[in-house]
Amino acid sequence: MSAPTLRRRLAGRGVGVALAVLGAGCGSSSSSPAAPAWHVVLSGLQATLLCVWGTGPDDVFTVGGSLGNGARAVMLHYDGTGWRDLAPGGTATLWWANGTSDRDVWAVGEQGRITHWDGATFTAHASNTTATLFGVWAAAADDVWAVGGTPGGGAGSPNDVVLHFDGASWTPASPPQRLGLAYFKVWGAAANDLYVVGEAGVVWHRQGAQWTLESQPPLATSTLLTVNGCGPGEVYAVGGRDVLRSDGTAWTRVAFPAPLENDVNGVSCAGPGRAVLVGSGGVKRRLSNGVWEDDFLEDPHLDLHGAWADPAGGYWAAGGDFASGRADGG
Repeated sequence: MSAPTLRRRLAGRGVGVALAVLGAGCGSSSSSPAAPAWHVVLSGLQATLLCVWGTGPDDVFTVGGSLGNGARAVMLHYDGTGWRDLAPGGTATLWWANGTSDRDVWAVGEQGRITHWDGATFTAHASNTTATLFGVWAAAADDVWAVGGTPGGGAGSPNDVVLHFDGASWTPASPPQRLGLAYFKVWGAAANDLYVVGEAGVVWHRQGAQWTLESQPPLATSTLLTVNGCGPGEVYAVGGRDVLRSDGTAWTRVAFPAPLENDVNGVSCAGPGRAVLVGSGGVKRRLSNGVWEDDFLEDPHLDLHGAWADPAGGYWAAGGDFASGRADGG
């Protein structure tokens, strides 16, 4: 019996890329499965894509924008046959997206922007903050979290931003201790088991209604940009050259066979012991059978900002060029 086919895909500024893991017998007459390979699936965009998320390999959303340069924000949808521009409107870049279904998708971004896609139209929601919202995670349609801040702004700027949506409105829900830091991502192993990461290697863990600062003293040496996990006993937080793992009680550094080539920006789990990391200059590493495989020498070599593991076992990620208007991701 041949192994199931696994698909891994990625999208970027002017470029979209995919990693396809072929099942046994696919693309080869030998008894060994074909090797994984990254493939471009989307190109020609005049925007940086920062996040990719979906409900399955045939229902994928990616968001981004021009990062304050005045061009319109972007949300694209892939239905298994092609990409469609959903045209969210506005110029405030969308940084992250998450939801519970293809008709319940939240996107957040610059200037406190929050917008909701119901499968047909966008609805803007008031956040009552001017800070950039960098992350959003939905436990349920009436239980959604968003985080953000002003990187480098300190206590004098909008920071320590954690918002919660209860099905009716968004309200502040920050941890009790104000740190004057920007928070970059939020993720939960369950509705009552939430993580928030951000500047200065900060890690907050919310269990029930209780917040615990798990980065005192900080284990990370730089800003943590993304948190994601395979479950309550396998949670990853990444940023810079830091890749941390929690078993639910304590954080440790992940050891790699070879040093990271560049900074890591995104992480996503596909299931116990299976994860993908992406980062600057085309960093791409996959955890499989307890071993981290390094795909750095494979195209693409643009900056990769976010990753997502689809339920079918595929890996997707979003990327592009922060620094210039080039559309080739170079």
